[in-house]
Amino acid sequence: MRIWYYQFCDNQEFLSTTRLEARKLVVVMQISSQKKKTGVIAPRRFVQRVRKQNELFRGYMHQDAHEFLNFLLNELVDILEKESHASKSLTASSPEKVANGSCNGKSNGVKKEPLVTWVHKNFQGILTNETRCLRCETVTARDETFFDLSLDIEQNSSITSCLKNFSSTETLNAEDKFFCDKCCSLQEAQKRMKIKKPPHILVIHLKRFKYMEQLGRYKKLSYRVVFPLELKLSNTIENTDSEYSLFAVVVHVGSGPNHGHYVSLVKSHNHWLFFDDENAEIIDESAVQTFFGSAQEYSSNTDHGYILFYESLAASKS
Repeated sequence: MRIWYYQFCDNQEFLSTTRLEARKLVVVMQISSQKKKTGVIAPRRFVQRVRKQNELFRGYMHQDAHEFLNFLLNELVDILEKESHASKSLTASSPEKVANGSCNGKSNGVKKEPLVTWVHKNFQGILTNETRCLRCETVTARDETFFDLSLDIEQNSSITSCLKNFSSTETLNAEDKFFCDKCCSLQEAQKRMKIKKPPHILVIHLKRFKYMEQLGRYKKLSYRVVFPLELKLSNTIENTDSEYSLFAVVVHVGSGPNHGHYVSLVKSHNHWLFFDDENAEIIDESAVQTFFGSAQEYSSNTDHGYILFYESLAASKS
């Protein structure tokens, strides 16, 4: 049985020295309580912990990799926050700390900032949702954080075009009118989503499973979507290009959402590796494009890129 190595540390050290570990998403919840920064853990132990934490993974039903990714990252954040709060509670319980008023979550009347974990430092970005009232031209902006971007896909498209569609302007009218605070009424408006703060590790989820009303079920979209090895993220608030390098791909193998198999591609030490359960082999970089998808609707190729992991080149060089 393979043993996954892990390491957790400050943001820049994490990005530069733990590439393989990040590519496996540091799939170990126990690491948050480890005293050492490096170590090993068996996959079976990790699976046992996951099944204990979430009943959805206790059986042998096919589970969605994207849902698991969200569960894992959020669970890691919860664990780190609970441990931090527990540690602060112990510190605040001393007479000196209580006298200074820190046990109520404030210090000298100032509310403390929320905990920023290494998960936030590496995976979290910020989106800005801008809505412009077409009557008074007032722009309302709302920020929201994200760990991954879920993109709609089209046949024979690319990640770049999918990102452009993600940030395209949408008109709100008819039943979807926007309530403008300045006009104090529902108004037609235009809204768009832009990236305010790109994350160090950009996770892109391709929405390959779509609910078909005429079928009454979900269908897998085998569309060919080209994902480059080097990506320029141009749809940002500052309109400056953020450069990223692809380092891992989760591939869904199968024709439907309720059955199939997952394999992964991981770049480590300038080599691409192919992981399929206990099997691992080195593949040529050109083999990555075989997982773009199918140009035709009906194809014997059912191996399609599903979740993409990009690393910021600026962060990796620093």
